[in-house]
Amino acid sequence: MTAHHARPRPRRPHAALPLAALTLGALLAAVGCSSEKPAAVSTPCAVVLDGSGSGSPKDGFDAKAKLDATIVPFMKKQGCGTMAFAPITRSSKASRCRVNDVDLDPPAESTDDVAAVRQEAMARAVVAARTMLKCAQETESGSDVLGGIARAAEAIPSGDGRAALLVVSDFEQADPEFYLDSRTIATPEARTSAVEKLVGPRGVPELSRTDLYPVGYGMSHEAKPSEYEPFDAFWTEILERRAKARVHDDYRR
Repeated sequence: MTAHHARPRPRRPHAALPLAALTLGALLAAVGCSSEKPAAVSTPCAVVLDGSGSGSPKDGFDAKAKLDATIVPFMKKQGCGTMAFAPITRSSKASRCRVNDVDLDPPAESTDDVAAVRQEAMARAVVAARTMLKCAQETESGSDVLGGIARAAEAIPSGDGRAALLVVSDFEQADPEFYLDSRTIATPEARTSAVEKLVGPRGVPELSRTDLYPVGYGMSHEAKPSEYEPFDAFWTEILERRAKARVHDDYRR
């Protein structure tokens, strides 16, 4: 589990934002400030970021564009109180990429300051997510999707309530020990064998209290039903039946 850091000191609503946050105006325009008292936020959240070549803007599903399009709506809709970050790399759990968790509900000096303080915290979370993605993209090529999800699950604080996980990836598992090939999952028997080959030595993350939101899922297969359906069945077995996650389509495309 990610180590807890000291809670930041309260900031006044008109304090200057860091330079990196100032460049996020377009992203955070939808956040705004409201005259109403902000609703409580307490959901532990995490984002998993695919740094493999398939996420490139030219030939892939454009991981950065999908991150920028979804992370702020995700944080708002899920009521995220904290945000953790995990990479998808050649070996995700062993990756050197590390980014500190962000407290999305830091203390404010008064109730009038809450919305502005939270907006600044969300800006920090966007910068942190971009930093994690950039690091993942600069490491050795590979795509250990399951390891990235497992690392995120371990980073989310434990508790009895729900957690929310945003996974920005096409879910093309391709690490030194396992390569997801559409030809090897074409039949139910073949899929069962492939699932066991992947999860047998590693296990599955504990996601029974987690709502999981994929972004970019199966994009390279969506034009071919004969490929997409086995691909979807493969991941459904792992994520829903074995890891017990609740998978949602809100940001899947």
